[in-house]
Amino acid sequence: MTTKDNITYIATSYFSDTTPVPDLLTEEQAIIFLRLDEGKTKHPETSLEYYRLKGLLKATRVGKKLRYLKSELLNFLEKQTKITNGDIS
Repeated sequence: MTTKDNITYIATSYFSDTTPVPDLLTEEQAIIFLRLDEGKTKHPETSLEYYRLKGLLKATRVGKKLRYLKSELLNFLEKQTKITNGDIS
């Protein structure tokens, strides 16, 4: 994410199959984007719910479904990186 002339630009991201990541992701896409589907996590959707309930990640309701803004997922990752590295501000 870069800012120029008070406009924030989000670089295009791609899934592993080279499909561009949309700006509004389904729960399944958010799980893949955050790579919660990799490793030992048996129920990655529970991890998303945990992050929402803790106020670490915000979702957007569209109709009856929750969606995740790509910018929100990137902000979440940035915050988690700071916490992981002891750079809490």
